[in-house]
Amino acid sequence: MSQTKKNRITVDIYGVTYVIIGTESPSHIHQVASMVDGKMREINSMNPSLGTNKLAVLTAINAVNDYLNLKKQVERLEEELKRVKD
Repeated sequence: MSQTKKNRITVDIYGVTYVIIGTESPSHIHQVASMVDGKMREINSMNPSLGTNKLAVLTAINAVNDYLNLKKQVERLEEELKRVKD
């Protein structure tokens, strides 16, 4: 069994309370929850008629899109660094 300490953190996302259990620091978990809440509110301000489920899916799509773009950027920078080193 894993010896890693798990944190149990209560957060509020878009008016709903969630208990998040994970190995990340409490401040990291709060930051993630705050960013999700902020993105949901941003999308809602542009599309106030969306239901919570659609709003959550659009938020997830935005987050994964950001992740993939950053991943590509890191890969390009790693390739550039390798070329400079060689």
